[in-house]
Amino acid sequence: MSLIPSFFGGRRSNVFDPFSSLDVWDPFKDFSFPSSLSAENSAFVNTRVDWKETPEAHVFKADIPGLKKEQVKVEIEDGNILQISGERNIEKEDNNDKWHRVERSTGKFFRKFRLPENAKVEQVKASMENGVLTVTVPKEEVKKPDVKAVQISG
Repeated sequence: MSLIPSFFGGRRSNVFDPFSSLDVWDPFKDFSFPSSLSAENSAFVNTRVDWKETPEAHVFKADIPGLKKEQVKVEIEDGNILQISGERNIEKEDNNDKWHRVERSTGKFFRKFRLPENAKVEQVKASMENGVLTVTVPKEEVKKPDVKAVQISG
């Protein structure tokens, strides 16, 4: 159950979940800024990442259409920070071309996630298929405590 109405982002956000991120309304999104600001930050802002936890692993999925795997970096920083970054370059322009609309994001994107203590960071795997990057971080097995029955006397 979402505690944030769908008109504030629509994704499954829960204010009580420390791993969820809340989409924040941007009152300046329709204003035009100098091209250096909007071009550099547009891809960063629009890169969405889903994070789910299964019994075996933490799975991250990022939509990054139009990029090749060579244009994307997946790194572990400081032992427990998953960092996903890359860059989408502007297409080469031909002086004879007349653009009617440019909506696709260009520029660098960069996302960081603090991994929980049970993450096996030395076994991280990443793959990319149909514009979706999937990063799988295996989890350490939960050790079940040894339980010994105690005889009750009396």
